[in-house]
Amino acid sequence: MLRRQVLLLSVLSCALLSSCQSAMYSTLEAFGYEKRDILVGRIRNAQEDQVSAQEQFQTTLEALKELTGTDGGDLEKAYDRLKSEYNRSEARANAVRARIRTVEDVAGDMFAEWGQEIGEITDANLRAKSESRLRETEVRYQGMADRMNEAASRMDPLLETFNNQVLYLKHELNAQMIGDLEGVVVDLENEVDVLVADLQKAIDEA
Repeated sequence: MLRRQVLLLSVLSCALLSSCQSAMYSTLEAFGYEKRDILVGRIRNAQEDQVSAQEQFQTTLEALKELTGTDGGDLEKAYDRLKSEYNRSEARANAVRARIRTVEDVAGDMFAEWGQEIGEITDANLRAKSESRLRETEVRYQGMADRMNEAASRMDPLLETFNNQVLYLKHELNAQMIGDLEGVVVDLENEVDVLVADLQKAIDEA
């Protein structure tokens, strides 16, 4: 059992490379997993990633909302949290897009195989039925794929908005730090003035 799990994990890791796709399919099919099973599994994984991304975007939004009640002293703390949540949202969005690509890869391979195998059916009636089912399934899949991609595309404007806020807040911190430095400069100027006066006295005495 352990050997089988290790082998499956190795094959799935190999699947990340296009050159390993054929080997992955062959091995998984040897264990009873057809392309349709792989496709269903990847669709479910894509759905899970989308849910995770949705939750993370909501968390990032909450971090942004908290800024409305933030005073100057808490600005850096608020920035750190918003920046962290934004980074997580970006990572989740990338995971969703990557997962959708794996779904599209398997779907494309499955439909290509289906179409090729139809040519091997010698019974005209059965071949026509299979062709009809292929077209129906492709249409259904494409509708689902379009919805997944549409949802993924909506992440980009949100990420852009979050990033704008992160950068703006960073610049506010820069401005605040410069403002704080202005006070330090005034103090330093006073100290330098005193030092210059003391030095001048020492020079005069010399």
